[in-house]
Amino acid sequence: MTTTMPSNGETPEVRTPASSITRPFYWSLRRELWENRSIHIAPLVAAGVVLFGFLLANRDLATRMDQWRLRDSVSRTAKLELPYHFAAFAILATGVIVAVAYCLGALHGERRDRSILFWKSLPVSDLTAVLAKAAVPTLIVPAVTFVVIVATHLVMLVLNVVVLLANGRGAAPLWNDLPLGQMDITLLYGLAVLSLWYAPIYGWLLLVSAWARRVPFLWAVLPPLALCLIEKIAFDSGNFGSVLADRLGGGFSEAFTNGAFQHGHRSMGDQLSQIDAGGFLATPDLWMGLVVAAGFLAGAVWLRRRREAL
Repeated sequence: MTTTMPSNGETPEVRTPASSITRPFYWSLRRELWENRSIHIAPLVAAGVVLFGFLLANRDLATRMDQWRLRDSVSRTAKLELPYHFAAFAILATGVIVAVAYCLGALHGERRDRSILFWKSLPVSDLTAVLAKAAVPTLIVPAVTFVVIVATHLVMLVLNVVVLLANGRGAAPLWNDLPLGQMDITLLYGLAVLSLWYAPIYGWLLLVSAWARRVPFLWAVLPPLALCLIEKIAFDSGNFGSVLADRLGGGFSEAFTNGAFQHGHRSMGDQLSQIDAGGFLATPDLWMGLVVAAGFLAGAVWLRRRREAL
């Protein structure tokens, strides 16, 4: 613990070791949010596009619900959930694209515009700076994505209710057949799974961003593809490609039992009952991926400390 004695006789400021560590990280994270507005703008734009399309397709909801009443409750729920699934997928995919683009430019951009010279003059370590950048795709982007999707779902629900009431229909079937709360719980769990499973991918992209002098996208994509090609030619096997495809798959087969995400007819209520958090956390591939991600981040820290501005 250190104490700073002010010259004007005010109460001395006490700085604990914890605050000396967390404050630079907090302000480094704030800096990333200030400089990368696309983190929240892109999901909002995706949500706006989805809502516009949903508004156009929502005009005949009352007629379609009359037809769905002849079906069983599971089929009705699946039909009602479909637009909500599409909205969640569109916004989530936008969030992943934003995270990938951010990682590729996070360390390369500050060297390209030479702002790294200014940031290195501040009392912020390279480890803190890289960890703040790693927190954006693994924590901030999923959190923003979740909030935007939930808000979009609520707006869609209001639009559904308004259309039904305007056509003289009651909204009771909507409340009974649409498990919106369960959908949001499953969504939150799925985003956490995706964030942990994609950690080595984000770590690799940050490492390439710290190393590449030009076109980091090509340097991030070409080496894995080259390894797949070399393995195929030399050993006539595709083990590395299978591992890469499994990692890009998001880990949902490990996070849910009985292939909950492999059958389109399942509703979010069904998927909620299929959540297997314990099984996911016990998956060796998850922890191996986190170890690899830690190695990539350590390499990114080392490169940031030694790389010069472009």
